[in-house]
Amino acid sequence: MADMMKVKDAATLWGLTPRRVSELCKQGKIANARKVGKAWMIPANTPKPTDQRIRSGAYAKVVLQENLPLPIGISDYRLASTEYYYIDKTMLIKDFLDERPMVSLFTRPRRFGKTLNMDMLRTFFEKSDEDTSVYFKNKKIWACGQKYRDYQGKYPVIFVSFKDVKCETWQDTYGNIYKLLQKEFERHLELLDSPALNEYDKQKIKDFLAGKADENDCMAAFATLSEMLDKHYGIAPIIIVDEYDTPIQQGYMRGFYDSVIRFMRNLFSGGLKDNKHLSYGFLTGILRVAKESIFSGLNNPKINTILENKYSQYFGFTPDEVKEMARYYKAEDKYDEICAWYDGYRFGKSEIFNPWSVINYFSNECEPRAFWQSTGNNEIIGEVLTNADESIYEKLNQLLQGKSVLTYIDPSVIYPQIKNNPSSVYSFLLVAGYLKITKVEPSFNGDFMCEVALPNKEIAYVYNKEILQTLTDIIPQSTAISIQEAIYSGNSTALQNLLQKLLLESVSNFDTAHENFYHGLVLGLCVILDNRYEITSNRESGTGRYDIALTPKSGNLPGILIELKAAKDASAEQLFQLAQDALTQIEEKQYDTTMKTRNISPVFKYGVAFSGKNVEICVAEEGK
Repeated sequence: MADMMKVKDAATLWGLTPRRVSELCKQGKIANARKVGKAWMIPANTPKPTDQRIRSGAYAKVVLQENLPLPIGISDYRLASTEYYYIDKTMLIKDFLDERPMVSLFTRPRRFGKTLNMDMLRTFFEKSDEDTSVYFKNKKIWACGQKYRDYQGKYPVIFVSFKDVKCETWQDTYGNIYKLLQKEFERHLELLDSPALNEYDKQKIKDFLAGKADENDCMAAFATLSEMLDKHYGIAPIIIVDEYDTPIQQGYMRGFYDSVIRFMRNLFSGGLKDNKHLSYGFLTGILRVAKESIFSGLNNPKINTILENKYSQYFGFTPDEVKEMARYYKAEDKYDEICAWYDGYRFGKSEIFNPWSVINYFSNECEPRAFWQSTGNNEIIGEVLTNADESIYEKLNQLLQGKSVLTYIDPSVIYPQIKNNPSSVYSFLLVAGYLKITKVEPSFNGDFMCEVALPNKEIAYVYNKEILQTLTDIIPQSTAISIQEAIYSGNSTALQNLLQKLLLESVSNFDTAHENFYHGLVLGLCVILDNRYEITSNRESGTGRYDIALTPKSGNLPGILIELKAAKDASAEQLFQLAQDALTQIEEKQYDTTMKTRNISPVFKYGVAFSGKNVEICVAEEGK
């Protein structure tokens, strides 16, 4: 076969790796290449094939259209930085190289640019068959000088993103993780031809590719692959893990939390803890999850949460970046509207806009919508509501009314704390992007006391939507609409009947009355009434403290007072008497005093008693 050449010979001739040549043969991109036994043979006169991959520089072209398209859903740095409107975040690379921590963890809400930034790091640092410097020569990092340019294309890279691992069971989760790890081994097929690796090493790769690796092999995957890459290239790789905590959240919500924690702990321990075959590690996620010991003992990890100033401007858009973007798309006059809807976040000392929503706003012809709420699962809010106590519901009410609340923030919050420590919900809501910090003071133990509020109109919409969705079993949509119509039309008879129906149906949905049921009702009413009422509970008025008060914000709406009583195994007669007692309590303790001083009229008074699925309601109306 004198007119044929081996893969190794073709690789030398074309300036490619044997791995790359083998891949092109398998993909049918080398004309007349054929398999002889286990080896590929290629016609000797075959020209070098054109590489159509992203890494070939195909995206590095001049775009002739007037305005670059918006990068909606684009997380590929090479594509985003050459064919779309790209906000330069490459100075993140400089800040990292100036400090060079062994392992860096960046925690930010979803859709704030984590995946794109990690792909930027991969593109900058990774060894490649092609010259990837083309993607940085017109960026800020390149202007910083040769000492930074020297790191470009220097390292082998292991890159895994868990952002799409959202499964119902641990078995399916493990299967998806296996495929991701398998794909990363496949991305480094050059190792199979490496003289630096022994047959035992190569067999491990083959086992992964054939689906024969077991769970222990998977947990050791980062350690195994990094050692092989170090042997082959003579330089330790960089490990990049994007959205590491997505499977962890799924595990908590779906009941396989312990299994996924055990797996992740071993995976990261092998790859990032005392790994002599590691140059640097980068991870992103929503939560820090430090208390799970997932990252315990790592090589001096640098934790970058939303509370730190370091790297604060690289995730999300700054005001100057949004203003420039508005000028580019000829929408300077829309800046105030963009601020009202999508500004309000504060990472460290930086004011930050939601990048996903800003991009979609311009794409939607500058019509504001709640774009962010549709990008992911908001089950965490449902979990918060399920486990909330009285004080939490009251604070959530204040937040929905545009107020701020003071609360303790734990940057290391973990999922089980929702049940074990209900006050941790604010930490979850903050790091997940549902709250903003208006004021922060460090405490003695490294945690924080923060004043928090809703960031903007978009998040207020998300709360209302998700809260109402969570409470659908309590408040049917048809009932909610009818209550709104009755209140806004001043139909007091209809309002009485509908509220009675609401309370009756609500309690009947529980086998036994939940101790925090009425707080769920309060929050539900807050949503139903579209924030036209000030909702309070357990406040002083007259000579006592009422359970629930709905004080209208305008003069044409009625006031509402609700007093609740509960008893176990009460008879119908006893339940009626409890309801009467509740109504009498409203009258005798003059709970309507505050409303009277504000000239609110009429005032509906509800005495409510429940026992298990049974409820009795007594109603009085005053001032009509």
